[in-house]
Amino acid sequence: MRLRPLDFVAIAASAAVIALASISAYSRRGGELQLAISGASGEWIYPMGEDREISVPGPLGATLVRVEGGRVRIEDSPCPTKSCVASGSISEANQWLACLPNRVFVRVEGRGAEGALDASAY
Repeated sequence: MRLRPLDFVAIAASAAVIALASISAYSRRGGELQLAISGASGEWIYPMGEDREISVPGPLGATLVRVEGGRVRIEDSPCPTKSCVASGSISEANQWLACLPNRVFVRVEGRGAEGALDASAY
């Protein structure tokens, strides 16, 4: 089988498309991290780069979520044990906090350090 000049052009174009798609898919650049909050009355998404206080309504009352300096924490909740308040703050992609009695779930979404180990990897 003999290759013609247009065959070389098609092979080069295919290689370029594959290279560009690979660079785009595997680059470490990603969008900004976002805060996703799910509550009994809905779901909300906020940028992690802006400091704010968010009151999330739940069946027991309002859970107060605070974003400050790129970190998020549950500052106050009407739940009886307050273990969600004691759990500290999060700032990396795929980390989460929850107040189960009040049905509030807080998570950080976006591209983080892929391949990084965390406590759940063991």
